[in-house]
Amino acid sequence: MKLLIGDKNYSSWSMRPWLILTHFGIPFDEVLIHLNDPGTKSAILAHAPTSPGKLPCLVEDDGSATWDSLAIAETLAERYPQHALWPRDPAARRRARCVSAEMHSGFGELRSNMWMNIRASFAGKNATPGAMADIARIEAIWRDCLDTYGGPFLFGDFGIADAMYAPVVMRFNTWRPALSEVSTAYVERMKTQPAVEAWIDAALRETHRIAYQDVCP
Repeated sequence: MKLLIGDKNYSSWSMRPWLILTHFGIPFDEVLIHLNDPGTKSAILAHAPTSPGKLPCLVEDDGSATWDSLAIAETLAERYPQHALWPRDPAARRRARCVSAEMHSGFGELRSNMWMNIRASFAGKNATPGAMADIARIEAIWRDCLDTYGGPFLFGDFGIADAMYAPVVMRFNTWRPALSEVSTAYVERMKTQPAVEAWIDAALRETHRIAYQDVCP
């Protein structure tokens, strides 16, 4: 399998399936394609001609493609049932799917105002009412999951739900909004999870830059 991803510094969507594959030791070849370049889409289509030309994209040996981070996660969970990508307990699994889907489709104010840029430091900026409302909801999800399932990750062991929220952890590290003690502790645990550490380290070594994402107005 090949996983097509964007720049590790910027590509929040790419981070999610990469973490899942890496954490669970599922073999794959990484193909990194720079975002926001004139040849970005053509480079994706060269590897995945049946895709819409978006990242991330999982490409099988036969050339078939699965795009969208949550679709890739579900595909991997089906293919590798020996790994608990989703919680084994049915009720916990339903809840994990709900909070993952909520992350996938929601929190537009946070995405717009506090984008992912691992190399940057925009501490205290862009704390708009909408972004802070999104953060309050995320903190409630984290608190409820950690209380219910006992931690250290959202459903006990690291899984898809944590991977879905990993880019939020990166955003919080860059923008430094005020967080509860519970959320701050979860952010720190996530940052020291080996797959997350590896992604961060690679992001810090990247040299490709997207100018408009490196400046906070």
